[in-house]
Amino acid sequence: MSWFKRIFLFLVLCGVLGLGALAALYLWVAPTLPDVDSLKTVQLQTPMRIYSKDGALLSQFGEKRRIPVRYGDVPQPLIDAFLATEDARFFEHKGVDPIGVIRAAVVLVTTGRKAQGASTITMQVARNFFLSREKTYIRKVKEIFLALKIEQLLSKEEILELYLNRSFLGNRAYGVGAAAQVYYGKDVAQLTLAQMAMIAGLPQAPSAANPIRNPQRAFTRRNVVLGRMLDVGFISQQQFDDTRVQPITARYHGAEIELDAPYVAEMARDIMVARYGEDAAYTGGYQVYTSIETTAQRQAQQALRDNLYSYDRRHGYRGPIASLWQPQPAADADPANIDSPTADATVDAAAGTPWERDRILQTLADTKPVQDLLPAVVMDTDAKQAMLLMADGSDAVLSWEGMNWGREFITDTRQGAAPKQASDILSEGDLIWVRQQPERLMLAQEPQVSSALVALNPGDGAVRALVGGYNFQHSQYNRVTQAKRQLGSNIKPFIYSAALEQGYTLATLVNNAPINQWDRSQGTAWRPKNSPDVYTGPTRVRRGLGQSVNVMAVRTLRHVGINGAIAQLQKFGFERNDLPRNESLALGSAVATPMDVARGFATFANGGFKVEPYVIERIENSFGQVLYQAQPRIACAECEQALKAQPQQFSTDIQAQCPIPASQLAPRILSPQVAFLIKDTLSSVIWGGGDWSKGTGWNGTAWRAAQLIKRRDIGGKTGTTNESRDTWFSGFGPGIVATSWVGFDDHGRQLGRTSWDNYGPRNQITGAESGAKTAGPAWNQFMNQALKGVPTVPMTPPEGVVTARIDLASGKLSRRNDYTSRFEYFVAGTEPTEYADNQQQEQPVFEQETEELF
Repeated sequence: MSWFKRIFLFLVLCGVLGLGALAALYLWVAPTLPDVDSLKTVQLQTPMRIYSKDGALLSQFGEKRRIPVRYGDVPQPLIDAFLATEDARFFEHKGVDPIGVIRAAVVLVTTGRKAQGASTITMQVARNFFLSREKTYIRKVKEIFLALKIEQLLSKEEILELYLNRSFLGNRAYGVGAAAQVYYGKDVAQLTLAQMAMIAGLPQAPSAANPIRNPQRAFTRRNVVLGRMLDVGFISQQQFDDTRVQPITARYHGAEIELDAPYVAEMARDIMVARYGEDAAYTGGYQVYTSIETTAQRQAQQALRDNLYSYDRRHGYRGPIASLWQPQPAADADPANIDSPTADATVDAAAGTPWERDRILQTLADTKPVQDLLPAVVMDTDAKQAMLLMADGSDAVLSWEGMNWGREFITDTRQGAAPKQASDILSEGDLIWVRQQPERLMLAQEPQVSSALVALNPGDGAVRALVGGYNFQHSQYNRVTQAKRQLGSNIKPFIYSAALEQGYTLATLVNNAPINQWDRSQGTAWRPKNSPDVYTGPTRVRRGLGQSVNVMAVRTLRHVGINGAIAQLQKFGFERNDLPRNESLALGSAVATPMDVARGFATFANGGFKVEPYVIERIENSFGQVLYQAQPRIACAECEQALKAQPQQFSTDIQAQCPIPASQLAPRILSPQVAFLIKDTLSSVIWGGGDWSKGTGWNGTAWRAAQLIKRRDIGGKTGTTNESRDTWFSGFGPGIVATSWVGFDDHGRQLGRTSWDNYGPRNQITGAESGAKTAGPAWNQFMNQALKGVPTVPMTPPEGVVTARIDLASGKLSRRNDYTSRFEYFVAGTEPTEYADNQQQEQPVFEQETEELF
């Protein structure tokens, strides 16, 4: 008994000393332990994701890939896989597993190695959030104490949720949500058992043993996880046998971009960084929903690209990307007459020796596609076709119809002779771009010219589509918001709106006669010209704006006054410093961005209100809570009238009619009557007027839009600057306003002109580039697509607008009901009171727009 007592006392003493040592150890370590309470409000570093209005992913910003998932959204087999592998007794222990500790101690004593760390999932959470990964005893002690505190603070489910979202799983993927996307392109709920086991095996060596870097090692590790699941009883023998033989299916998946809109994504990124700071924006898990509509965005991108390709084709072929080797000369050819390689071409050292197929394919693999342009190498040419090798190793035939546009580009204003055979365009060894069209493969080239297209909702300014250039990867310069270019005739509707407010009507006659004004300061005469250079004497305002008559715009500006015109333009949002204080203002010497112009035209479309464009509709945190909701000012004539009628009751009775708060009503900058008159006249820019059968018919400068879109509820305005350096088309349809711009980023480079192409379409564009011919086709194509299925909305005049039949020649009232007259709209009280004495036939200015300067 004495020995028993001694042993008992010894054990008690050891226990007391152990507890004392443990207490002392805790007191020593406690001051260095972090506060685990922060886990209650932990913010996982989650990348920012940018979406379209309808939920398509545009882009993702942030170094760490993480897609947070709630515990309840994680499939049970995935949870089981992690528990079986990392901590099978997780739901039984209190943060530290005594059995695991004893097992690790035995291994350490018997082998002298730290082969097993005895870390529970709770301890791993403590390490991941608060400690380093160094293998030291003091870190293990801290880990244990932190785990005990975490278990007191959080539930088992909350701990496991943190673990599943925090763990690094290779390839910049943090958490199971990101791993499922990176390795399989799936949501966690879509994973198979084999894929779940693969992910659960990654925490041991996420960088070295992931299935992309080391598939065989990952395969072995996956089967270890399956074996553990079988041992613990989470899967059956049959499931184990069926799953363990399944092949590795993982491959790298980048962010699943569903809508390629990089200029929009970059705009949203800039706004978020300005709002939250760079670190928080990239790691706060913000979900940013833009106002962009997926269908409209794709239509805008396609319209812009198709238009630039068309411009490039009519100006001629600039040659291949490179010449990989020179074609072998014919047997009877004179070597002295063989052309030498061009200076900028990549040529094989042994000229005339075709490359091996593998070498060609490697070159094609290294030549990344640009938008929808694909690289190809010319292997041979026949009389009317070329044989190509594509990057995927397939052979293709480029038909004559796919390349016959390729006359030589000489300058922006000159093209070479029409080719007669394939060898006039291409040579064996040429590395070229091709573009797959529905009917055939087409020879193509990367455009040098630039463009922008933006579409807004005129009711509230929401940006529905925005394309800032042809290729964001080559140029991040967003021409929609950053490129201030001369407006040309796009400015004229704003000038005429000021004139209508100062007594002009659409029937007012303005003298369409040459201007010759001496400029003392310059010692020269200013002689603005029409395009074409035709003058018809007194002409009605509707026709002057519809046909963009330059001298009439200058005389209208004189009526308004420089100060009055600048004040009017400022109301639309144009900046004063961008508006020259001289009469060239009437011809578009002012500068503005396409976004500025679209905002201005929205006022005509919405009945006179100024709306502000916006691109971010709402911001959510990583769990879907709304942090910001756009509150745009809305154009609403009905609400405006209701507010005027009963301002004191707006929040009750009136709000039932129109739920827009008074504070959210957009400011009116133009009377509804004047806004309607300009809008209706802009329709004449497209549809023209008069009676062609009687000789009074006339085309507006945008008659091509009428040929394609064929609806009367559209309107717009062309614009071309001097020497065709900037071309514009801006206009509207029901619920949409859009601006298209085309020009070179180099302000000194002209868009040039083209001659007739023997192989071009019958309606091909020739002559000087202009707003109608260069920017207009993109607008036409986009609006034709955007308005499909949209019901026609008649242009109904607002209260205060009356009609009167006028004489076309004089603008006075007419008693005739024939081709010499028409009904015209007037602001009530401004209609003419005199009748025309002599009914004269109106002479056409021109039948088709051939060239438009300013």
